[in-house]
Amino acid sequence: MRLNRLRYRITRGGSLFLLAIALTGAAAFLSGNNLLFLVFSAMLALLLVSGFISRLMLAGLEIELLLPEHVSARMPTSARIRLRNLKGLTPSFSIEIAGVIDTPSILKEAVYFPLIPGGSTIEAAVQVVFPHRGRHRENLFAISTTFPFGFLRKSTTVALRRETIVYPALEPREGMEILLSSVSGEIESRSRGDGRDFYRIRPYEAQDSARHVDWKSSAHTGGLQVREFTRDQQRTVEIFFDRRIAPGQQQRFEELVEGCAFFVWELAEREDARMWVRSQRFALALPEEGEIYDLMKFLALVEPLVLLKEGAEDRSEEDPLDAANLQIVFSALPDAEGEAEVLRSIRF
Repeated sequence: MRLNRLRYRITRGGSLFLLAIALTGAAAFLSGNNLLFLVFSAMLALLLVSGFISRLMLAGLEIELLLPEHVSARMPTSARIRLRNLKGLTPSFSIEIAGVIDTPSILKEAVYFPLIPGGSTIEAAVQVVFPHRGRHRENLFAISTTFPFGFLRKSTTVALRRETIVYPALEPREGMEILLSSVSGEIESRSRGDGRDFYRIRPYEAQDSARHVDWKSSAHTGGLQVREFTRDQQRTVEIFFDRRIAPGQQQRFEELVEGCAFFVWELAEREDARMWVRSQRFALALPEEGEIYDLMKFLALVEPLVLLKEGAEDRSEEDPLDAANLQIVFSALPDAEGEAEVLRSIRF
């Protein structure tokens, strides 16, 4: 935590008090009344004591932001702010922590601590929102107090230096639900096979083997019924994320990253399917070589490869490793017919 210089802002009550000091001082000098001079001196002393005490309230405070292990951009995330009073005996009163004005802040609502006893630590639940994916190394907060009389709001900027990797936003994009439904249907159709685990009983079809006929169900229903079994080998969804973009396509690249992140996250949640994710200088097989969070970390930090020469792209990397896999290609480059698409789905 790094503290910057203190800033002062006069409150509405402080403005009225300053006006009262000015009027009292003018009356004291014009009339020469000793009683008015005493009142004027007491009011000035009260103002000075207010500034000193408010500075004391902010001294010796340490802030820590406790975030969950996995955070996504633009998604409200539950976190905790830990405020520690390092002063042994002196408590701090009326402490408020908020985002810095005119500066992007992850803290959207202020947090108020009425009392932090000396030498103690207090936590409060907050909601934080990271504006974009990537590596966040510094977060700015404003810590302030109006204690004791509310004449001045004394504040300082706090920089919390902590590296946080923020995943892409997991927001549904146009066409993603249709693609997910299509892929789910394809996985479902390929999950039936000649394995050992029972899948379901269905009506007999001409291409079915007689050894799979379930005679008990056939006698019960009055028609031939066969047993289906799951395949011993799990089907693989092969995903290729193309980092190459043309100049000026940075925004489309961010859309591509978020689309890919939403797709793989939802697919991992909905289906028990193997995924083979590839990109330039990256390859990951799920779940054999890692977990979904390893892939989300890659998408959080991935940078585009800008093609400076038109037509220089080589599409050989997009070729599937196995023709039996279901392949999904995420690319911002034009397809073979010259039509630019953010997402292209290729099935084999």
